[in-house]
Parts: sequence; C-alpha cells; structure tokens
Amino acid sequence: MNKKGIYTKLFRVIFLILILLPTLAGFIYALLYSFGLTGLLSEGFSLKYWSKTLSDFYVWKSIGFSLMIAMISVFISFCISLFLVLKLTKDFQKKWFHRLIFVPLCFPATVMAFYVLQTFSKSGFFSRISYHLGLIDQIESFPELTNDAYGIGIMLTSVLMLFPFFTIYIKNIFDTEKLNDYQQLSQSLGASSQQTFWKISLPILWRKSKLTLMLYIIFVMGSYEVPLLLGRQNPQMITPRIVDKAQRFNLQDIPQAYAMALMYLGVVLILILVTSASFIQFFKRKTDA
Repeated sequence: MNKKGIYTKLFRVIFLILILLPTLAGFIYALLYSFGLTGLLSEGFSLKYWSKTLSDFYVWKSIGFSLMIAMISVFISFCISLFLVLKLTKDFQKKWFHRLIFVPLCFPATVMAFYVLQTFSKSGFFSRISYHLGLIDQIESFPELTNDAYGIGIMLTSVLMLFPFFTIYIKNIFDTEKLNDYQQLSQSLGASSQQTFWKISLPILWRKSKLTLMLYIIFVMGSYEVPLLLGRQNPQMITPRIVDKAQRFNLQDIPQAYAMALMYLGVVLILILVTSASFIQFFKRKTDA
C-alpha cells in the first residue's frame, strides 16, 4: 500500500473520531444523567426519572405533535416542488427563475419565523389588510395562523424553507435519471400522462429521495427557533419542551430533560432504520435465510 493510501485512511479515521467521540460522549453523559449517576443531585442509580418521563402524557404528545408537523410540512413541500418541476420545466432554463428559487434558502430559520409572525399573525400584515378591506370587523377576528394549537405557523415556515431545496433536488433527479425521456417514451407507447406519473416518475422519485425526505422530517422535528417563536406551550414540540425542562430552576427536572432527549433520539433512530434501504435489504436477507 502506498503512502497516499495510508494517509487517506488515516485522515478518514481521524475524521470519524472527531465526529463520533463528541457525539458518543454526549450520549453517555445524557444516559448517566437520566439514570441519576451524575449531576449535582446524583444519589446513585435510579429509574424514577425514566419512569416519570415515560408516564408523562405530554412528552408523548410533544413527540407525536412534532412528528405530525414534520411529516405534513415535508409532504406539502414535496408536492409543491413536484408541481413546480412538472409544470414549469421550461422556466427552469431561465436564469431569473432559477435564481428566484434560491432566494428563500438565503434566510435563516429565525428570520423566516419572524417574517411569518409579522405577516400572518393577528397583528400582522394580512390581518390589517383584511381589516381595511372590510373582510373582518376587527383585527382580532383574523384567524389564528401563528401560535395556534395546530402548528399552522410552524408548518408554513417549514414549507417556505423546504420547498426551494426540494425543487432543486427533484429537478436534479429529473435531469440525472432522464425522467422526461421516460415520460415521452411511455406516452408514445400509449400511456396517459397520469399513468406515466404514477407508474414511472413517482416510483423513481420516491426511491431516490425517500431517505432525504426522512432526514428532513427529522430536521423539522428537531427544530427549535421556529416552534419557539410560532408555537405554544400546549401542544409543544419536543425540542422546546426538552430545553424548558433543562433550563428550569428545579434541578430535579434536568435528568428528565436528558431522558426526553434520549427518547427523541430513539424515535429518530427508528425512523432512519425503517426508511434506510440498506436496513430493509438486510431484513429481507435475514428473512429469506
């Protein structure tokens, strides 16, 4: 083996160590803290913090609410992006349109959340426009689109942040997989446009993008700034709930916060394993054997 190959492997090992060691150290620390083995009020091994966390209805509600918000946001973003790619294929060749797609990607999550808050809240832009146009009797009559019980503001912000990336990503799949050629070929053989979409385009897109979609579901589930600005205390997304527990003055809540974080990590790992193609293939091989 030449020196270049040795250096390459060495750099890979160093890179993995730099990534895995802090993550593993944080995981072990959280695990020890959740079992009462470390911390200011540590009294030895105890399951009481896990018992409180697992029996807390609002923790499970936060996880379910976060997953629902994430799945709906990603689904809507994917549908919008797919529509843009299918219906505006020629416009992507224009420089102004291609650059326009990139504009929302320039804004951080906090900025986008403030934009949605100032635009869609009861005291925001659209509520005042509706009031001056006579569509509502008073500004307070404007529907709750931010800090609401259904997370509409959170989903709206997530969609505004996600659909530009999905549009670029889906367009790239269309180009690399030459889906337009497949569509033309199937239609020349007598297939309708709907049959072409459901039988050819969508299966290829799903196979190529399902892991990316799941990673973005995890990304939205774990977002903090957006639900902090646009969410509410009940229902509350899981990340703000964990931070609230960890930053309270009651030190007894800190082990529960770590337990909640580990529960969230477990849900994330399950989602990744279920979605991963390699895991599914491994499972099939074991079954066949």
